[in-house]
Amino acid sequence: MKPWFVYLIECADGSLYTGVAVDVDKRYAEHAAGKGARYTRSHPPARLLASFPHPDRSSALKAEYAIKQLSAGEKRALARQGMPET
Repeated sequence: MKPWFVYLIECADGSLYTGVAVDVDKRYAEHAAGKGARYTRSHPPARLLASFPHPDRSSALKAEYAIKQLSAGEKRALARQGMPET
């Protein structure tokens, strides 16, 4: 079974996008091509900040929700430090 990933993207306007995927590189390419999420179609991605592995989709979605509750500064700190073990 392939792991799932939670990933953080910094958009060209400085905003942050959080998502989940099995293949982060492929998903980032979709965002960059304007075929990803609605948000990244109007806020083009500038770079991938971080990705964090999870054993399954459920745990990735729970982590995504928790990350989305953080402030932008907290998300950037998380990207610099890495995801804590749960």
